[in-house]
Amino acid sequence: MTIASSTFVSLDGVVNHMDKWHFDYVDAELEELALEQLRAADAMLMGRRTYEVYSATWPGRTGEYADAINAMPKYVASTTLSEPAWHNTSVLDGDMVEAVRSLRAADGTSILMHGYGPVAKTLLQANLLDELHLWVHPHLSGVGDAEDLLIRPGLTKKLELTATRALSSGIVVLTLRNPDA
Repeated sequence: MTIASSTFVSLDGVVNHMDKWHFDYVDAELEELALEQLRAADAMLMGRRTYEVYSATWPGRTGEYADAINAMPKYVASTTLSEPAWHNTSVLDGDMVEAVRSLRAADGTSILMHGYGPVAKTLLQANLLDELHLWVHPHLSGVGDAEDLLIRPGLTKKLELTATRALSSGIVVLTLRNPDA
């Protein structure tokens, strides 16, 4: 089983505040690649904040991407969420690392994460995150604080670049593998 995190990031390392730097780059090519990544996964894993945004957005949408994300199993790492309203969602409460370790033990399962927040950073540090797909935007966002950045003080990890893909919008998708996972 593999766990991959796919996240949009500005040139200055910001992974949040996408309203300031991301949406001008959304086009058919980006949407096609995002759908390809989603279809390659058997389930999704997310933190509570991503869950709140997604559960308020995707159930009301239609189309290939919405149909796929709404139908697939979803796991939310949260100590505060108890009754997820989004169809096919389970909450991983308690020790998140141990819960994800149990999920990861399932043979043949591919899990996709969107975003790179506390859950992804914790999983990378615990060597449970196999791949990181960074969609680097050619845009300096100029916003955010330490919590909004790709970096986390103390998280040091050497990753192996396994693929690059340049999109016509100027976004470069870097695929990095965690050799310790």
